[in-house]
Amino acid sequence: MIAIDQRVLYAFLLTLAAGLCTGLGSLLGLVSRRFSPKLLSLSLSFSAGVMIFVSFVEIFPKARQALALGLGATTGYAVTVLAFFAGMVVIALIDNALPSHDLTLPEANFPRAQSQTLLRTGLFSALAIGIHNFPEGLATFVGALSSPKLGISIAIAIAIHNIPEGLAISAPVYYATGSRRTAFWVSFASGLAEPIGAVVGYVFLRTFLSDTVMGLVFASVAGLMVYICFDELLPAAQRTGAHHHVMIAGLTAGMVVMSVSLVLLA
Repeated sequence: MIAIDQRVLYAFLLTLAAGLCTGLGSLLGLVSRRFSPKLLSLSLSFSAGVMIFVSFVEIFPKARQALALGLGATTGYAVTVLAFFAGMVVIALIDNALPSHDLTLPEANFPRAQSQTLLRTGLFSALAIGIHNFPEGLATFVGALSSPKLGISIAIAIAIHNIPEGLAISAPVYYATGSRRTAFWVSFASGLAEPIGAVVGYVFLRTFLSDTVMGLVFASVAGLMVYICFDELLPAAQRTGAHHHVMIAGLTAGMVVMSVSLVLLA
């Protein structure tokens, strides 16, 4: 029983750390007088590279392996593919139901009349990103329960992804209100959705966790993460105005760093 409790605590702390990186992104933006569009493009595309690589190389095979144990090799593979695309569909439906949010940063110099619009943008971004963070927290938590290596891989991918999200929330709130404190706490609250997602998910799943359930969760999470990359991170990286080669460099660097991390964790 003690070992199980330690695993749960480890998984929760890992999820909490990943979620708090939203606040870290907010701090980086607020302490910087000027944020380079090229640096933002690099960070967004780097995050996408990490998430795409870990989704296809680590999470999807783990899902296939778990489902094969419960359903057999052929059926397990088919269900893995179906769950992967189901994850994409679910996050797409959630995304379409939420207020639109933009991961690019506003200009520091804007007419004062736009302050309410910017504040609304920041708050809607916090709401939308917070809801997105909820299943990401569950993914990190369940991954860490299954395997410390897998949990760390997902946490790294989510943490890097959360940094530009923190910037996207805090920048419009700060420019609208002039308050660094307000901007930070709005961003920080959005990141707390991840550990909350972990707790809620564990409460509902712990009574019937099995290889099949774990495999379904992993496969759908892989689809969710790939969708976020294609729908949000890469388009936002392109919108910053930086040359597309900068985006490709960031994407490739993210994959390289994640691959090295997985080798070192093996």
